[in-house]
This record gives sequence, structure tokens and C-alpha cells, in this order.
Amino acid sequence: QMGVAYYANYLRWFEIGRTELLRQTGVPYKSIESQGLYFPVTEVSCRYFRPARYDDNIVIETTLTSLGRVTLTFSYRILRKEDSVLIASGWTKHACVDGQGRIARIPPELKAALDATIPEAN
Repeated sequence: QMGVAYYANYLRWFEIGRTELLRQTGVPYKSIESQGLYFPVTEVSCRYFRPARYDDNIVIETTLTSLGRVTLTFSYRILRKEDSVLIASGWTKHACVDGQGRIARIPPELKAALDATIPEAN
């Protein structure tokens, strides 16, 4: 309506960034689900700096910043592609749950693959 992206779209962009990060690190979300595990969002934060305008090309920078026994946190930066202006930043925290929605430990092999993506761990 106002020529800017609806605020909730940023959460969709966070999800896209998270999905692509997992895919690029060799742990696509589909493979996590095939183990009967899911990572629902338990907390989210988004800070808006500038509006994304209709038809802007954006870049989604995603980093896994924290990995616990049953939780993980991703951080995001949304930038306008043409001039690298920071549009928004935020984070999402996730729990690892099984198919019945019960808290589950992240399996050691999955944890090791994810841990390798955390910048401080490298």
C-alpha cells in the first residue's frame, strides 16, 4: 500500500536465510525432518532501520550464532543489494523438538555439522 515491504515479510526472509544456510552447510532442513526433528521458533527479534521498497533486491546474511544441547540461535542482516544499505537485523531462537513436540537433544552428528558453521568455532 505504501510502497514498502510489510513488516512481517522480514520474518519470512529470516526463514529463507536460515533454510539456505542449512542447505549450504550440507544439513538441509528436510534431512533434519527425516530424523523426526523440528526447529520451531521460540523467540524472535527484528530491528528495522530503513524500509525495503517494492521491487528492491535484497541480500539476506544469516549466521548460526549459538548452539546448545536443545536450542540454536540464528542472526540475520537484511541489506539492499544495490548499495548494501542495512535495512533490518534480527535473530531467531529455536528449540529442537521431536514429532510429538517434546524437547529433544540435537543428535551429536547434527550438532557437529552445525557447530562447524558458527564463526567463533572455526
